[in-house]
Amino acid sequence: MSTAQTSPVASPSINSDPAPQQTTKFRVLGAISFAHFLNDMIQSLILSIYPMLKGNFNLSFTQIGLITLTYQMTASILQPVVGSYTDKHPKPYSLALGMGFTLIGLLLMSIAPSYGVLLIAAALVGTGSSIFHPESSRVARMASGGQHGLAQSIFQVGGNAGSAMGPLLAAWIIIPHGQPSIAWFSLAALLAIAVLWRIGNWYKHQGRVAKKKPAKDHHAYVGLPRNKVIFTVGILLLLIFSKYFYMASISSYFTFYLISKFHLSVQSAQIHLFVFLFAVAAGTIMGGPIGDRVGRKIVIWVSILGVAPFTLMLPYANLFWTGVLTAVIGVILASAFSAILVYAQELVPGKVGTVSGLFFGFAFGMGGIGAAALGKLADVTDINFVYHVCSFLPLIGLLAAFLPDIESHRRKVATS
Repeated sequence: MSTAQTSPVASPSINSDPAPQQTTKFRVLGAISFAHFLNDMIQSLILSIYPMLKGNFNLSFTQIGLITLTYQMTASILQPVVGSYTDKHPKPYSLALGMGFTLIGLLLMSIAPSYGVLLIAAALVGTGSSIFHPESSRVARMASGGQHGLAQSIFQVGGNAGSAMGPLLAAWIIIPHGQPSIAWFSLAALLAIAVLWRIGNWYKHQGRVAKKKPAKDHHAYVGLPRNKVIFTVGILLLLIFSKYFYMASISSYFTFYLISKFHLSVQSAQIHLFVFLFAVAAGTIMGGPIGDRVGRKIVIWVSILGVAPFTLMLPYANLFWTGVLTAVIGVILASAFSAILVYAQELVPGKVGTVSGLFFGFAFGMGGIGAAALGKLADVTDINFVYHVCSFLPLIGLLAAFLPDIESHRRKVATS
């Protein structure tokens, strides 16, 4: 895969950042973002066909939540393991291999005769994600040329755009033609495998597959005491919990909420879900570069806590204002993840795969647990009550006040 020209520098190790004189490789970032688009489009298809699966298999909300839990917990548990392993033993072609698991899961879901087989298919898709996300995040950082927030946003926006397309494709293709039509999307998985194989070639040719001691991270943050680092990572994970529990309420149950409260059709409800997910994509592309310029702590603070007034209004809104509020919520809330991920990578230098796996894995896990817990809550109360409870989750963003200003501290370390 061709890339932008760079100044001659010594080839760094797999965990080091590009030297400052390197340029951002936008063709590589575009390719990994497109692969992320295909990966997350496939994943969102599963969430979008829940109303169909609920009817076909006579499922409860709890069983719907368990499908999400199975998929996301598989990804959650494996991602930190994959990231830690590839920090020490880089595997350029593991990206294509992971998409192979997703392909098998799709095909199995298209012919699943029972709820148990659906869960196995969801677990296979989760396994594919567990391999894809840590390594693709590493590729984005390798290609960043030092613009880490921008690179992560480009990578993330592909996934969010894919998630936004899933409900539309489900409404246009799968809902009218039924469960077997899921197999048509295996073509998207095959295309993703081809793209990821080429990315693997680029990855390999960077000389980063050699087993070397990690070089000094040119942009990493260093100097915080170990206890402070652990405390800060804990705060970041709590913020991830807030974000992804709330996101689970939208991705898994928003269509049911709209159908129940406003009596919309499945197709109309999925269009509203598309609007939310499109807003998430827009927020993602904004968060990274803004964090590069004004500081990641500010972006994290505004994104998590700043969305609270809108989530608190949502349960009381009519259909028009529900659409407006969910779009605003999507834009603001989505800007956090790229900033959180890069902040954590700079907090723990030399562990790009481990940190990416931990945060992607935790995000998936919280999404899965949230889907299962909220499904149970919907069964014992009602779907409207779920959104009243979830409206308070962004208030956890108050904890962002305890995050250290790592940009200022890095400048002090550099000048001392």
